Amino acid sequence: MFREMRRSKQLLSREDTLAVMNRCTNGVLACLGDDGYPYAVPLSYVYFNDKIYFHSAKVGHKIDAITKNPKVSFAVIDEDTIVSEEYTTYFRSVIAFGKARIVEGDERLEAFKALVEKYSGGQPEEAKYKEITGCRQAYIVAIDIEHITGKEAIEYVNAKKT
Repeated sequence: MFREMRRSKQLLSREDTLAVMNRCTNGVLACLGDDGYPYAVPLSYVYFNDKIYFHSAKVGHKIDAITKNPKVSFAVIDEDTIVSEEYTTYFRSVIAFGKARIVEGDERLEAFKALVEKYSGGQPEEAKYKEITGCRQAYIVAIDIEHITGKEAIEYVNAKKT
């Protein structure tokens, strides 16, 4: 169903792929937008319980697209260093495919806690709790991952061998 990576030597291990997902703070959600046009939107996320979670306004292009067709992809760029003398970049990235859905109940609460924890820094626990329990104007959306791969520049692959 999903294509195999053409340059398989550059495929990240599952462990390294998930490390990228955990370390990065933003990615790009791609879905089918209005009139069949692709719609890609950058957003903050958390990788938690083998899913990708993000928050969203209850009304707008993103929610309309997900409701109409839940199949999405999500891309994260971990590294992108320009190497001018080689006319290229050294990169590391991840792409995931899955189905998006609005979460409720305990799953919403746990995902929201994970999001707040990731982005709250040193905020007091009381402030975090207030944010989690008080927010009702946003949806929490999960992407149930069906396929995920990571890839890095061949230069990074070769550096690991030495």
